[in-house]
Amino acid sequence: NTKKAEPFYRLSVPKQKTSSEIINEARNALRTLRTRRPFTPTEHQRKLFGSGSSWAPQNRPPSVFSLHASSFDLAESRPVSSVRLSPLDQKPILVTFAKDEDSSFSLPKPSADAAEVRKVSSARALLYRRTSQGNFLSAKMTPPDQNEKKLDSKEPAMMSNLCRSNNCLAKQRSYTSFNDESRQLICSERIGRLEREDFLKETSGNFLFQLREEGLVLCRETSTGWRNGLTGTSYSLTKVSAKSCTWEETEIFWHIKILPILHELEEEDNTDNLCLACTKLYQVLNEGNMLGKRFKRRSVLLKTLYKLVDVGSDPLCLKLAKIILAMKVDGKNLLAVCKLAFKICRNEKNDCIIQNDRLLDCLLEVLRTEDLQKNNEAVLYCMGAIKLMSGNAVLLNEMVNKGAIEMLLQLMKQINNIKENDTYFSNLGHLLVQLTATLRNLAKFPPARCQLLGSGAASELCVALEQHMNDRDVCIYIIRIFSKLSSYDDFCVALADCSRCYILFLALLNKHQKQQDLVIRIVFILGNLTEKNNQAREQFFKEKGSVNTLISLFQTYHELDLNAQKCYREREGEDDNHPKHPSEAEDVLIKLIRVLANLSIHPSVGAALAAAHRVVESLVAVLEYKSADDCEELVINAATTINNLSYYKVKSSAVQEKKFHIAEMLLKLLMSNSMDGVVEAVRVFGNLSQDHEICDFIIQKKIYKFIIALLDAKNQDACFSACGVLLNLTVEKNRRALLMEEGGIGKLVDCLQDFGPADWQLACLICKTLWNYSEDITSAASCFGEDTDTLLGLLTSLLGEIL
Repeated sequence: NTKKAEPFYRLSVPKQKTSSEIINEARNALRTLRTRRPFTPTEHQRKLFGSGSSWAPQNRPPSVFSLHASSFDLAESRPVSSVRLSPLDQKPILVTFAKDEDSSFSLPKPSADAAEVRKVSSARALLYRRTSQGNFLSAKMTPPDQNEKKLDSKEPAMMSNLCRSNNCLAKQRSYTSFNDESRQLICSERIGRLEREDFLKETSGNFLFQLREEGLVLCRETSTGWRNGLTGTSYSLTKVSAKSCTWEETEIFWHIKILPILHELEEEDNTDNLCLACTKLYQVLNEGNMLGKRFKRRSVLLKTLYKLVDVGSDPLCLKLAKIILAMKVDGKNLLAVCKLAFKICRNEKNDCIIQNDRLLDCLLEVLRTEDLQKNNEAVLYCMGAIKLMSGNAVLLNEMVNKGAIEMLLQLMKQINNIKENDTYFSNLGHLLVQLTATLRNLAKFPPARCQLLGSGAASELCVALEQHMNDRDVCIYIIRIFSKLSSYDDFCVALADCSRCYILFLALLNKHQKQQDLVIRIVFILGNLTEKNNQAREQFFKEKGSVNTLISLFQTYHELDLNAQKCYREREGEDDNHPKHPSEAEDVLIKLIRVLANLSIHPSVGAALAAAHRVVESLVAVLEYKSADDCEELVINAATTINNLSYYKVKSSAVQEKKFHIAEMLLKLLMSNSMDGVVEAVRVFGNLSQDHEICDFIIQKKIYKFIIALLDAKNQDACFSACGVLLNLTVEKNRRALLMEEGGIGKLVDCLQDFGPADWQLACLICKTLWNYSEDITSAASCFGEDTDTLLGLLTSLLGEIL
């Protein structure tokens, strides 16, 4: 056969190749690289801003602060006024029930004297004046008796009306008599006994409050039956709206249900009992629909709760915070209660009680409803508390289930809509640190990752990153989110679709070149984006200054690594501890080289990088000063990238220009104790040996002996790489005898026997090498010697199905 064999990776096939042949030809020639995600240490202390914050403490809101009852403002706790109503012509007279000797009801006669009416009005005025002054809980109060007075059967008219409704006395316990000797006026908080007796003399008689699900009605008995005390008209039990008598219903509920609990809160000293009372108070307020701002007694209630903050018990403060937040406080009080919640969450030991008391619901409600600009500091501490909660796996799961991710992204959109020249921009930067830190914790939770991907988090985070480029704390948290999520292919696709992400990453790299924690994560993200996406490789490469930025970073961290090595050698006699590898500088270099290796997969980008002298010089520099024993991953990455670039046969190839120097560095790698390093060096020789001058170098330096010996390693990848070099060496006739000298034929046959049946590509490569070797043979026995029979048997076996 006079046809000359082709060198390694140039198969003897027709010029028009099929797709599968092209792919097979490039097997193990161009490879992407993977690497570990940068390690993020856990913050041991729970703070608003981490210990590594780039801002001075005085320029950030504090994580530690004093918080007392005085931190709250009672004036801001008053209920919001609703629509004013027109005064009624005849006002209801609210009194206690008198009890006759025969326990029957004695109803008052309407007052005919205008002077008496004025006395009643003045008593009511006194009543309200007393209510608004002082602490009503300081006066001794007797809770209303819970026993109800049953209606006498002698009053058929009233009973007839009452029984028309399903909300009758037996079902609703709605008719309640108030004993003059044991109870005070329903609406009074503080009134003297004498004043009460005078008041009752002027308004003697019995009144009846009917409390129903729909509302409360005040009734008066007349000679013709019961009449409506509000209008003076005859009353029958028809459906009453809840808005009809809300004030009276609230007053009764306040005295019967809430007031005894407030007394207990003022008088109790035991913390556990106070916690139980707070739990009961929340339940009662929720039952009476009194949570929120539309509660008349709200300021009195809140004032009692604020005082309990000084007790200093975290479980109690947690109960208080939940109630205060549910009362929809604002202004100074909202800030104080959010700080209180943050203070509770700072203690990791409180995580258990936080889970049980559902504080998260209240905090998420603050994020959902409060004005971001008006209450930015309160929202900051609220978000800070949620961030601390997100460090707990149980609470993290609860956040995902309650839609926290969507809520946080909506909040981020609001922040992104506020421009840099806005007054609130800087303050919202503090908030954005808490928000992105929370998202970073959520990003490690699988169910949360799906939601982040589906909610368009990538684009919104890119906007925030661009607007807060000068805030390193915001940048590092967003980059940490990207670093985590870019390990997943679907998020890489979403991030790559954000066309400005490459510009942002390059801008950050240029701005923060020596910030290792930021740089290493950005480079890691770029490595993930370019690992499988050919469009991403091209798009990043085309960004202005992209390669120059990578080279500049390489030089910066290369110098840092050299200085670190120098310092180690100087103190080596004093300190026997070997430096930890990879170091911070080495880790950056590893991930930088990985980006270059991944970029080189793209045909046009790879060809351009092969011709970029600064790129090749940087890679060779790694092989010069660093051994595989020092930092294996760094050296192997450099060799892999050189292998990728050596695949491109361009006229101005820097790899070809430095081929002898590269070969010298590869020889050093061949002598290392790293098998992976040895295999990688042989791979590079496989490409370089297509050049006859490199083949002469291999023979001159006896490298071929090492490569033949490598066939005995029983390592499939090592055999494949070694066969590639031997194939290229046997192209020239005068080099073929080298195979027989070192027992290469027998070792090739052994490899074919061991790996051929399972790896047809390796089998093909071995057969090509043997074909080159046997080009001018006269007989098989004289060519292959004692291995002839074994080889013929193997070939027959491998071709059996075809034959």
